[in-house]
Amino acid sequence: MSKTILVNGTIITMNAKDDKFESGAIVFDQDGVITYVGKTPGNLTEYAEVIDLKGNYVMPGLVNTHGHLSMSLLRGYADDLPLQTWLEEKMWPLEGQYTPEHAKWGAYLSIVEMLKTGTTTFVDMYDNMDQIAMAVEVSGARARLCRGMIGFGSEELRASKLEEASSFAKEWHNQAEGRITTMLSPHSPYTCTPDFIEKIIDRAEELDLPVHTHMSETKYEVDQNQKEYGERPVRHLEKLGMFNRPTLVAHAVHVNDEEMDILAKYDVKVSHNIISNLKLASGVAPIPRMLEKGINVSLGTDSSASNNNLDLFEELKLVATLHKGVNYDSTLIPAKKALELATIDGASSIWLEDQVGSLEVGKKADMVVLDTNQPFFHPKHDPISHVVYAASGRDVKDVFVQGKQVVKNRECLTVDEEKVIYEVNRLFNTFKF
Repeated sequence: MSKTILVNGTIITMNAKDDKFESGAIVFDQDGVITYVGKTPGNLTEYAEVIDLKGNYVMPGLVNTHGHLSMSLLRGYADDLPLQTWLEEKMWPLEGQYTPEHAKWGAYLSIVEMLKTGTTTFVDMYDNMDQIAMAVEVSGARARLCRGMIGFGSEELRASKLEEASSFAKEWHNQAEGRITTMLSPHSPYTCTPDFIEKIIDRAEELDLPVHTHMSETKYEVDQNQKEYGERPVRHLEKLGMFNRPTLVAHAVHVNDEEMDILAKYDVKVSHNIISNLKLASGVAPIPRMLEKGINVSLGTDSSASNNNLDLFEELKLVATLHKGVNYDSTLIPAKKALELATIDGASSIWLEDQVGSLEVGKKADMVVLDTNQPFFHPKHDPISHVVYAASGRDVKDVFVQGKQVVKNRECLTVDEEKVIYEVNRLFNTFKF
């Protein structure tokens, strides 16, 4: 069996046993499975391909646990507005004009951006999901995908959305050499009736799939939930049975201690979308408290319409700094923990920790090479510190997913980036504002 070896690099494993290897090597086979991580061996003749890293860092691909890829077409439109105004008066009217072609090219734009900035695995919640899945398949990325379901409209429309979401989930689960997995996704408690959420949960049980939803993103949303249903969103979703399924919630900005205890009890995963929450003035989620309670937290960008980019390194640095500042405690979320949120904890949040999130034997070769021949990576005191506090997505040089190189010397090998940029600008001009 032919094997590829990367040699002479600083390997940041995110493995609990070994943080890093200086002058290290990593080997993967033709199936894209890692077979060795450690010091560079003396004899390299047995390998089909030898790649000299020349001292650069190699680390696990980042995991982005919440986003809406095709909203990239709306990047920079309707900035600086409150969430409900932004969403209901600006985003939804334009999204209502989307065709499958809008979804396709918006997805490609986001995927290229993520791959080139070091994200190899991501979550996407949207519609026209067949287009998104095909883009993932072509690009070589890894994703957990779900058709987001907003429950407005007639009973027939809700039923149609559930059937569409279910069919998509069944058809695409474990496709693209296993790189695509799926979930079911009610958009949120405030856009879905309790009856509709219960039907989605029942279908998730039937298909044995996880559930993903927005939850407690704004104070307005929490207050509205209490007014309509007599409960805050966490207790509301618990009573509906959502947390009996494996569940990933995005945001969880406005949760109290009692609610965090419920999330911990059911092992509900939380995607922390720090920049989107700040830009939309939703607030700052109590992440240090969640971590104290043992809740699995990961990082998400949300869409590039509310962020406005998908560079997870920005989330990584901010999660390690903002919580220190707002809590007046510089010991909170140290660099290593922050990097765990973006790698192994991200993989755990979408139930892929046995495949990705760390560089160790038996896992998939989803890896990022950082160009460290730059001033801010020196002196070489602490690679993890440099990744979190000094690096950015623009330092990503090479990217591998399941052993296949998808970015080489900062160029995406699987998607025609020039064509993607042309198409998204063409399609943006089709909108009626």
